[in-house]
Amino acid sequence: MSTPLFTLAELDAAADLVHRSVSPTPSYEWPLLSAALSADVVVKHENHTPVGAFKMRGGLVYVDHLRRERPEVTRIVSATRGNHGQSLAFAGRAADLAVTIVVPRGNSADKNAAMRALGADVVEHGDDFQAAREHAAHLAEADPGVELVPSFHRELVLGVATYAYELFAQVRDLEAVYVPVGMGSGICALMAVRDLLGLPTEVVGVVSRRADATARSFEAGQVVPTESADTFVDGVATRVPDAEAIARIVAGAARIVRVGEDDAAEAMRLVFRTTHNVAEPAGSLAAAGLAADADRIRGRRVAMVLSGGNVDAPVLAAVLGGDTPRS
Repeated sequence: MSTPLFTLAELDAAADLVHRSVSPTPSYEWPLLSAALSADVVVKHENHTPVGAFKMRGGLVYVDHLRRERPEVTRIVSATRGNHGQSLAFAGRAADLAVTIVVPRGNSADKNAAMRALGADVVEHGDDFQAAREHAAHLAEADPGVELVPSFHRELVLGVATYAYELFAQVRDLEAVYVPVGMGSGICALMAVRDLLGLPTEVVGVVSRRADATARSFEAGQVVPTESADTFVDGVATRVPDAEAIARIVAGAARIVRVGEDDAAEAMRLVFRTTHNVAEPAGSLAAAGLAADADRIRGRRVAMVLSGGNVDAPVLAAVLGGDTPRS
């Protein structure tokens, strides 16, 4: 077990803060989904937050901490494929803090529009998330009043951990939880809360086979970058994982499951058909992981994190029509 990122008292305080803006999201067992996967499957509905994704929680805690500890900061800048940026924009607007978000060219038009609607300045740069991430760091270096917000940070994980805290309070005796993995805040939050509560629940990460730097890093026990992250599952399109996140995943995850592009699209259809919820590509990835692990989960009580529902209409239409979008 790795060194705890936070205490139970800090988690309670974070939950109080987050719940001022985000009501606890539901955890439902959908009979059709359970029947399709031959297991008792509970869905943690993080698509039900005010920005449609779990990331909102982290931004609230990070910005609250920033305002108290570093009041001289007047602007934050970060990189995102969408949900992390919406989280910071939402929290920044409430705290009267300027926000600049860097996204790669060709990023989700709807997510870009949502960030702008929340008051963020959205800058398009580079061909993928890593290029956008490097440009965000460059922008932050130019002004001492600007702070770069990384994709993985203690305060972000602490905020995100409030969803795991809710899940384990809402659903008892979970044998495993499947969660999509991008830069690692979601899976690390789950493992941290599980360990604080002394639970035996397995935590299983799910990545795209075409963006599998986290899986390679987990297997090697250290960060293993990839040259590309060419997947339509934009929320997990990571080429260079965070070193601390990988160390924690290696220490606490049961395994990392790779799924294909067609598997991700089929999982979006499965979630829609069995729950009538819209899942973004990354939001459905845990369902794809459950399907890939069909023999392991049969007859067990498991949960999946529906991490977000922010998908552009053309992508959703293509998927529900039976296609797999190109990245």
